[in-house]
Amino acid sequence: MDVAVVILNYNGAGFLRQFLPTVKKHSTGARIVVDDNASTDYSIEYLTNAHPDVRIIKTGENLGFAK
Repeated sequence: MDVAVVILNYNGAGFLRQFLPTVKKHSTGARIVVDDNASTDYSIEYLTNAHPDVRIIKTGENLGFAK
């Protein structure tokens, strides 16, 4: 069975830094995807440098949680 963990992010670099290592540790074998809603903090840089195995989807705008 294929499993993906999708994390919605908007300016949450600090939160990603806190919980993403734990998510990865307990999601062995799952694909981790971060859907970034046009963050203006260092979220993309953090993910690219610290977690190159995480797939990043850049929406280009803040679509809100419901979208």
